[in-house]
Amino acid sequence: MRRISRLTRVAVGVASLALAATACGGTSSDSKDSDGSGSKKDLGLAIAYDIGGKGDQSFNDAGFAGLEKAKKEFGYKTADVEPTEGETDADKEQRLASLARQGYNPVIGIGYAYGPAITAVSKKYPDTTFGIVDFMVESDNVASLIFAEEQASYLAGVAAAKATKSNTVGFVGGVDIPLIHKFEAGYKQGVTDTNPKVKVISQYLTQTAEEGGFASPDKGKAAAEGQIEKKADVVYQAAGLSGQGVIEAAAKAKVWAIGVDSDQYQQEALAAYKDFILTSALKDVGGAVYALAKSVEDGKPLTGTQVFDLKVNGVGLAESNPKMAEVPGLTDAVAKAKEGIIDGSIKVKTE
Repeated sequence: MRRISRLTRVAVGVASLALAATACGGTSSDSKDSDGSGSKKDLGLAIAYDIGGKGDQSFNDAGFAGLEKAKKEFGYKTADVEPTEGETDADKEQRLASLARQGYNPVIGIGYAYGPAITAVSKKYPDTTFGIVDFMVESDNVASLIFAEEQASYLAGVAAAKATKSNTVGFVGGVDIPLIHKFEAGYKQGVTDTNPKVKVISQYLTQTAEEGGFASPDKGKAAAEGQIEKKADVVYQAAGLSGQGVIEAAAKAKVWAIGVDSDQYQQEALAAYKDFILTSALKDVGGAVYALAKSVEDGKPLTGTQVFDLKVNGVGLAESNPKMAEVPGLTDAVAKAKEGIIDGSIKVKTE
């Protein structure tokens, strides 16, 4: 059984972070020390993006929103760096080590793929606080930022079951891995608990991330088109950048898409499709990034496993599309399901 060094639930509101614009770039303005020179030994927050990078309108951009909030509030220098195609764990390790050497603190890997690199680098830089999203690393100077994706996905399933007219809905996962299985499991359970007559069609784009499952909108579009041909009129995607293709296909067919991680109804890059984005299963990566940055700024760095679930608003379901209220029974069903998950009367599956 995996040992958890410290279990802490951190209350960060999902709605508290507005996703920042996704222009390409890497660093923010310098902070100044007491002599006004602009130099400072300890710099601010640095994040390293997952596959798909900045501009995915989803997972990575949520992390960037947290960085921008910390930058604005603390007035220090930040850095955000992109992954490279086909990179190895050694490449990731080198990237994180470079940030630590420069004096950034904390340094956060956005995504489970940074697990081996964080494990190695954290031992070499014990005075730096590291964070990792969606993976557990046991080290005295690492905060593992873990989310209850299955809970948000359950709510998405409730919404899909209420919105479907064909009694067929779809799920598109980016990569066939345990993390994405959580999204699928929660979604299917939410659908079935709401209406057992509704069929769920599931598809994973690739077996490995290296094959582009999280970074190929064309693959997402093709998968969604196939599900729509099979009468799916609501399609939920947990596929990173590939999810943009799912949303495009849904809009073209005039059926519902359900977004993921960020409120995709609000994303400028997806504005052409917003009328067909029913809702999004939210995962407050930005809130988690900011919470870790604030803990370091306050001199009390978070470590161990930090859990972000419905109870602390670490996950949730977006309500920005006014058309949600037009679907009979949807709003009440989602509210009831959320209450049941929080009070424990609904146990959501993770696989």
